[in-house]
Amino acid sequence: MSSSPPAESAPYAGQRLGLPVAGRGSVAGWGRRFLALLVDWIASVLVAAVVVGPRVLSSRGWEAWAPMMVFLVEATALTALAGGSFGQLVVRVAVVRSDRRPVSLLAALLRTAMVCLVVPPLIYDRDQRGLHDLATGTVAVRR
Repeated sequence: MSSSPPAESAPYAGQRLGLPVAGRGSVAGWGRRFLALLVDWIASVLVAAVVVGPRVLSSRGWEAWAPMMVFLVEATALTALAGGSFGQLVVRVAVVRSDRRPVSLLAALLRTAMVCLVVPPLIYDRDQRGLHDLATGTVAVRR
């Protein structure tokens, strides 16, 4: 009678990084991250509209880029200072470095700029870390 090796549990997102499978500190799901981005974008459009005026909703001129500029500044500053953008704070997502050190302002700027390019977050690994997270050594987790 031979005994088979114990069955290993299936790998989960964040396991290689030492993150828990669920709950606080686990990799944030796609739905939560998308909702955070939606909240960020709506807030950025509103702030830009207050500063620039309703022209931010036009498809022409520099004013159309104002929400993106607001998002870049807001998400960069809040990620470095509070561990997440406004939308991420609202939906309880934190951006942390995989080595558990604080996210620097430069890393937050690079990460946010890559999010603004749209494609980097869509290319991700098995830990659900997009190119923007891989480039900056970060991961989005549940608060």
